Amino acid sequence: MSSAAGRTAAAQHLERLVRQVQAQARVPAVSAAVHRADRALWTCTVGGTGNDTALDEHTRFRIGSVTKTFTAVLVMQCRDDGLLDLDDRLDRHLDLPAHGELTVRRLLSHTAGLQREPYGDVWDTLQAPDADRLVAELDRAERVLPPGRRFHYSNLGMALLGRLVGQVRASTWAEVLTERVLTPLGLTSTTVSPGPRAATGYLVDAYSDEAHPEPPTDFGAVGPAAQLWSTATDMARWAAFLADPAAMDATGRVLSPTTCAEMRWPVTVTDEALWNAGFGLGLILVPQGDRVVHVGHDGAMPGFLAGAYGRRGGEGTPAAFGAAVLGSSGTSAELLELPHRLLAAAAEHDPAEITPWRPGDPAPAHLRGLLGRWWGEGFQYVFSWRDETLQARGADDPPGKPPAVFAPLPDRPDVFRTVSGREVGELLRLTRDGDGVVVRMHWATYRFTRHQEAFDGYDFRA
Repeated sequence: MSSAAGRTAAAQHLERLVRQVQAQARVPAVSAAVHRADRALWTCTVGGTGNDTALDEHTRFRIGSVTKTFTAVLVMQCRDDGLLDLDDRLDRHLDLPAHGELTVRRLLSHTAGLQREPYGDVWDTLQAPDADRLVAELDRAERVLPPGRRFHYSNLGMALLGRLVGQVRASTWAEVLTERVLTPLGLTSTTVSPGPRAATGYLVDAYSDEAHPEPPTDFGAVGPAAQLWSTATDMARWAAFLADPAAMDATGRVLSPTTCAEMRWPVTVTDEALWNAGFGLGLILVPQGDRVVHVGHDGAMPGFLAGAYGRRGGEGTPAAFGAAVLGSSGTSAELLELPHRLLAAAAEHDPAEITPWRPGDPAPAHLRGLLGRWWGEGFQYVFSWRDETLQARGADDPPGKPPAVFAPLPDRPDVFRTVSGREVGELLRLTRDGDGVVVRMHWATYRFTRHQEAFDGYDFRA
């Protein structure tokens, strides 16, 4: 089968997945998209909007809590610009009647222990508080767990972070979002209001085919947690950015790759018994096995479900790889699994091309002597020169495990900083003999030698 035929077959497979979910889960409208750097954008829509507009890739859906990922990025921008620190207490920046002791980091990772919703029966009245009421009633909201005890999801916490962003930027959350994220990334269909081409959201009856339209809601001051509307194409691009910012934002105008990596680092699991999902700084992390992880967020609002995830790691994963699925049913949980299935299917049936290996420059003369096998802590490691960097990996590491990568310290030629992988942040120190040959190394203070030695220096060759 030719490459073109293979891509056509892969696209047909993705479309069938979407159509199966729409039919079996009984969703009035589904819009899906897959973004990747090496292919044209793939989209699929099935169903109808429920109003006078036609369903297509420009139809907007409520994305609910996917909004939180945008708010989290805005917070990290503020941190990178020196406007706040993640360990700042809220009351350093906001005048609050209660809970000012909670930190930015705890709120971002949902480990602050703050109750889930603002004070009152928001889901009965569908009346979210405005900014003044949100703060005025904050002393009536509970801290239901000690900070740091465990994961506890909180829309109220994210609302406070949105207010924080507006405060330190002397603007509003919505204005900052448009100026600093949506416009730079070209997400022109992502808005705080539905606009004229939005789908109608429904609750589909469990025992009949009746679909009842849900009332539209404005989330007011809780908007930073769940207000946004968008298209599947915008959300697939956004998911690709979260997974691979260097490919989507080469100049780092929105956020640097290192800051995105910080957001993706797991802070907590969402279930202490089943470690099948974690939470970073505003991002849900879903391991897929074989060193593959999907990063993004799900969303739910009355009449709508959404999921937007990017894929990192694994064979066949292209650059800037993201998928989004938006649906006009508030109860069809199958929609939330579909982005993961689309990513896995695209990687399997239309994998990224394999980049040919090409010879590179030799290792610098002063490092050639240290390349090869070393022993540390009773285990064997292989030090090599790859991609213009000094690297190390365990001799028994699986092929997909990233190596440790070292960067030289400019003022100490035989000392390196571990910049990624095992022992990141720690120093590697070289020791040379009188002839300049590297005879010993210390990595994170552990001794490394050319032959296996016990901790007391006993050499098994003696």
